[in-house]
Amino acid sequence: MSRKVQFALFAPQAGQTFTTIAERASLLEKLGYHSLWLVDHFWNRGMPDIDVLECVATMSAIAARTEKLRIGTLVMCNSFRNPALLAKSLTSIDNISNGRLEVGLGAGWMDEEYRANGYEFPSVGTRLRQLEEGVQILKAMFTEKRATFKGRYYQIADAINNPRPVQKPHPPITIGGSGEKVMLRIVAKYADRWNLPAGYKSLEGKIGVLKEHCQKVGRDFDSIEISEQLLVAMGKTAEESEQKWKAAQMFPFAKTGIKGTPPEIVEQIKDRVRRGVTTFTIFFSDMAQAPTLELFAREVMPAFA
Repeated sequence: MSRKVQFALFAPQAGQTFTTIAERASLLEKLGYHSLWLVDHFWNRGMPDIDVLECVATMSAIAARTEKLRIGTLVMCNSFRNPALLAKSLTSIDNISNGRLEVGLGAGWMDEEYRANGYEFPSVGTRLRQLEEGVQILKAMFTEKRATFKGRYYQIADAINNPRPVQKPHPPITIGGSGEKVMLRIVAKYADRWNLPAGYKSLEGKIGVLKEHCQKVGRDFDSIEISEQLLVAMGKTAEESEQKWKAAQMFPFAKTGIKGTPPEIVEQIKDRVRRGVTTFTIFFSDMAQAPTLELFAREVMPAFA
């Protein structure tokens, strides 16, 4: 299946005022980016005292201030919200945005965040089983007039969710994670898009495992879009890109990131496209300064139009 290559901004809202976030969203829309993706954290690890706006409320506000930009979160922690309430909130955002919602889901990982806010932090196996139940409830409430689900962790009975989502059959669901035994099986069963977090050892290896899970569950592998969380250190000159690359080593995303001038970035992205990635959720190493967003839109994106 041939897919259009799409470029999105992964923009953690740590330390950002809403005015800054809204202005960035407007710029992304003007420049033709596909989407903006926030994070779902109560605070930022390593810098716990800086401001962090909650993602659902922020997505809703962005939805009301934009017209074309798609809006998501990489990724919403399944543990933080009752799945039925989350379905209602996300459906509302899809209506507010007139069908521009991107649903991003994950199992959660930041243990100190769970405990500080009164959430139990069960084993990874339990969190993955809870995620699998949660995504089934979301799909049911997005698509059924009366949704019923009885699982080990969550239950709903004749749940009503009106108005229905604008997008049919439902807003696209991205599941982020790279665990090979369970997470990629969940992706194979339920996701419209898989987001591969930065720091992986082998892109081909992960894709191969996902293909195996698709075969086992009877899913057409080509029906799943592949996206990558990608750090980009880009400069107008080789010297500038090297400086940005050195500074980027402080980020956990750097291990699988790319660097260079715009033509060099184009070639490196083309290589990933050849290997199956078609959506790039980009974390720019300079924290997505406006000139960088503009340079990327002007000199990289047209190569994939």
